[in-house]
Amino acid sequence: MARNQFGGFGGPNMQQLMRQAQKMQEQMQKMQEELDQKEYTATAGGGMVSCKVSGKRELLSLEIKPEAVDPDDVEMLQDMILAAVNEALREGEKTREETMGRLAPGGMGGMF
Repeated sequence: MARNQFGGFGGPNMQQLMRQAQKMQEQMQKMQEELDQKEYTATAGGGMVSCKVSGKRELLSLEIKPEAVDPDDVEMLQDMILAAVNEALREGEKTREETMGRLAPGGMGGMF
């Protein structure tokens, strides 16, 4: 392996790059853990259905107001549940992408 003019394999610049990469990896891990702890809430049907999801993309709670339950229109209730859960998940993903995108080098923001 060829040695450079500084007497090492890669020299000071390579060591500096490795330190920066390690620091960035540690920051990303910390942000990931913080994002996993966040909770997102969304509602649908004018507040008839509400849900809470975690940053880990898990459904934590689902609340349905009694007046939303119409045995003759179960499909409407199902749609409201889907809308609320999907909106909460979208909000979590948006926050994750924005947060992780700030840390990523130029052009890599959409990678998370």
